[in-house]
Amino acid sequence: MRNFLLTTCVGAVAVFAMGAAHANDELIKMSQNPKDWVMPTGNYANTRYSQLKQITAQNVGKLQVAWTFSTGVLRGHEGGPLVIGNVMYVHGPFPNPVYALDLNNEAKILWKYEPKQDPNVIPVMCCDTVNRGLAYADGKIFLHQADTTLVALDAKDGKVVWQAKNGDPAKGETGTSAPMVIKDKVLIGISGGEFGVDCHVTAYDLKSGRRVWRAHSQGPDDHLLVDPEKTTALGKPIGKDSSLKTWQGDQWKTGGGCTWGWISYDPQLNLIYYGSGNPSTWNPSQRPGDNKWSMTIFARNPDTGVAKWVYQMTPHDEWDYDGVNEMILTDQQIGGQSRKLLTHFDRNGLGYTLDRDTGELLVAAKFDPKVNWTSGVDMNKSSPTYGRPKVVPEYSTEKQDVNHKGICPAALGSKDEQPAAYSPDTGLFYVPTNHVCMDYEPFRVSYTAGQPYVGATLSMYPPPGESNMGNFIAWDGNTGKIVWSVPEQFSVWSGALATAGGVVFYGTLEGYLKAVDAKTGKELYKFKTPSGIIGNVTTYEHGGKQYIAILSGVGGWAGIGLAAGLTDPTAGLGAVGGYAALRNYTSLGGQLTVFALP
Repeated sequence: MRNFLLTTCVGAVAVFAMGAAHANDELIKMSQNPKDWVMPTGNYANTRYSQLKQITAQNVGKLQVAWTFSTGVLRGHEGGPLVIGNVMYVHGPFPNPVYALDLNNEAKILWKYEPKQDPNVIPVMCCDTVNRGLAYADGKIFLHQADTTLVALDAKDGKVVWQAKNGDPAKGETGTSAPMVIKDKVLIGISGGEFGVDCHVTAYDLKSGRRVWRAHSQGPDDHLLVDPEKTTALGKPIGKDSSLKTWQGDQWKTGGGCTWGWISYDPQLNLIYYGSGNPSTWNPSQRPGDNKWSMTIFARNPDTGVAKWVYQMTPHDEWDYDGVNEMILTDQQIGGQSRKLLTHFDRNGLGYTLDRDTGELLVAAKFDPKVNWTSGVDMNKSSPTYGRPKVVPEYSTEKQDVNHKGICPAALGSKDEQPAAYSPDTGLFYVPTNHVCMDYEPFRVSYTAGQPYVGATLSMYPPPGESNMGNFIAWDGNTGKIVWSVPEQFSVWSGALATAGGVVFYGTLEGYLKAVDAKTGKELYKFKTPSGIIGNVTTYEHGGKQYIAILSGVGGWAGIGLAAGLTDPTAGLGAVGGYAALRNYTSLGGQLTVFALP
């Protein structure tokens, strides 16, 4: 099980020696050092696995708080810090401060950057004022600000080297995603699907900030950056105007398909992978057709942006099941054959395994047993509906002005952006999940630039007869089976971390950092931080000691009621009522907590 993607182990050396297709040599080399954490995803493969093993299943129960740091900001703290040598870089939600901390000198603040942004951007940020992290390359720290400005900061002093405007908040476009440096480019997505944005991924020149290419999620072929004869879906060319044929008139121009999730990269294949979000509006009766290519996994050439293959997971989405969650890249045996795999846990409640070179669909299975909107995916390659989910009519929301009840999962999905982890030691994926259902009532809505374009009222609650709203699970991607599951009172909205010490870490909305045994899921340690955790667990080594770091600060979609002071049960796109009890367990905060063995 130890044969996994290049940037996490010895395999990286072989690819690096081959030149890695002229990839950013510095960053690939740095990512081989487990003492640092140099990318928002930990590595290009998005495995969030660390080779550090000073902290083990036997001694993790002795963890203590080593030091803490306040970000000075409330609201939801997603993402996690970068560690490069003796410096840690910490970010916060709006107004998006960035701190450089000296690990050699009691985390002294070396510099602080706090952009001056128009507070009018806050009302057009759908689900809290979060930011998912920083990127590093070429002596620069990259930040995607809420107002969509992509800024490059000098890593030594925090001064602005260049900046580029990626969108327009007046149209509902905002910045919440973490940049990813691929070769000589900085890649970034865009948020705003609830405002009818025509969403995209954009590549900027690493040195100058000049825009190199932009690929949208829907529209004409040149807008999409696809080749109708060479870009494939499930092995077949997508054909001319593949997207336009699935939208009514010009509705694709306000079609959503936003790209605020994570980006992964295979230097050997020279392909990037990411997902697109929900089509706009949430009222499906207003946008007949498959609405391609929303809800889609894209594999693109980072040099040109042109897509090699696509796979749409939820055609004609009726439930807001965004497809933006991370793509985890591994090399494993499947069906007795060594394959280059991509594993994706979608909002729609299905865990997918695909061949990341060809886009062949290998596994599609429910990773929460309560998923009921579909009976599964048609895996018959000779079927005209091959690769499509089989929708259960009872849980369709196609009828307007009807309250459709008991749909599982809720709009926030069986998993949202909170990233899973993969351990080559166990061959298992560790997945933070939501265990939530909903009632969904669509209504007609008209488009106005910069105004909400939702068209549905929601309420959320645990599955009937159950009280827990989350599970932390171990998943076998080859078989599509849950190996073990740990129930949690609230959704697990924290990113996971797997380590060579046989320990997996995650955080809870009440504020606990937890450590569990990678093989069994047995709880080995927990500590309650000052606020709910929606950040991603990070590990690094400094001065010969391994540390675990986590941002706490309740918020995000699940915690929007607390973060924004909302009380109407249907506010926060339905989340306020579902998570009302959370205020009994935690409060607002903004803190980095760092742990180590005594």
